[in-house]
Amino acid sequence: HEIRFHTLVHEDFKIILDGYPSKAHPMGVLSSLITSLTAFYPESLDPSRSRKLVDLSIVRILGKFPTFAAWSYKKRTGHPIIYPDNSLDYCSNFLKMMFALPSMEYEPNPVVTDALNKLLILHADHEQNCSTSTVRIVGSAQSSIYPSISAGINALWGPLHGGANQAVIEMLDTIMNDNNDVDKYIKKAKDKSDPFRLMGFGHRVYKNFDPRAKIIKKAADNVLDKLGIDDPVLELAKKLEKIALEDEYFIQKKLYPNVDFYSGIIYRALGFPPEMFTVMFAFGRLPGWISQWVEMRQNKEPLGRPRQIYLGETEREYVDIKNR
Repeated sequence: HEIRFHTLVHEDFKIILDGYPSKAHPMGVLSSLITSLTAFYPESLDPSRSRKLVDLSIVRILGKFPTFAAWSYKKRTGHPIIYPDNSLDYCSNFLKMMFALPSMEYEPNPVVTDALNKLLILHADHEQNCSTSTVRIVGSAQSSIYPSISAGINALWGPLHGGANQAVIEMLDTIMNDNNDVDKYIKKAKDKSDPFRLMGFGHRVYKNFDPRAKIIKKAADNVLDKLGIDDPVLELAKKLEKIALEDEYFIQKKLYPNVDFYSGIIYRALGFPPEMFTVMFAFGRLPGWISQWVEMRQNKEPLGRPRQIYLGETEREYVDIKNR
């Protein structure tokens, strides 16, 4: 009830949104809108205040994040924004703000809502990755929750981190545009001298099959089956998945399809454009980031200060600037 109460945002946010060009990436728009919450709720700038105020800031960002995420997409498409409908559940409300138009009725598909619920839950937290560490180190300066989360969004934006599921779809598009020659790209992936890498396979932490991927694979199969989607890119993805799961090279190297591979497939099937994939990653990761920020505050952790070890020369002859 509290989160639903805070899904609506101040009307002045529409002025901020109008200031962006339509080509602005949704992650940049989302990051700035989250930071702007500090201007509308200046009491949040002092996180040392009562726990009640901190909890209020948490509820606000959980309520307003899906609104901002959907509005960043609407800005990209040039469509009018859709206000929250608090008669709906959390995910259905977001889907309506994303895909509804004032000119037509919109009814959230329960298959889509169920898949989105699973995706958000499975992306909620995942140890000290780049974005989570960023949230904690910004928060360690006693920054409030809004700029700390915004910093995490910016870290997640990088293609080596949150952009992996978008990279999966881009890779599939590349293969499809090259006569659907999957065998060619499998050979390229096995060639150590070739810079090509199969996106969405293997994981730095999960050395065996990503446990999240097992659940999302079932969800992906369910979505593709029940929605009856005929998409050559998604058909290509299933073909690539089958080869990777049966090929001895990938089995030995433990290069299994990971959560990014399947989440990219689902988001495409649900109608999300690739530039929104990272936004959805941030959407799922939000509760985890918040929990990490709260834990750091409760533990009274000191200001983050990563150590650097200088490995350069210790003493050098001075060279006059004219001779350099």
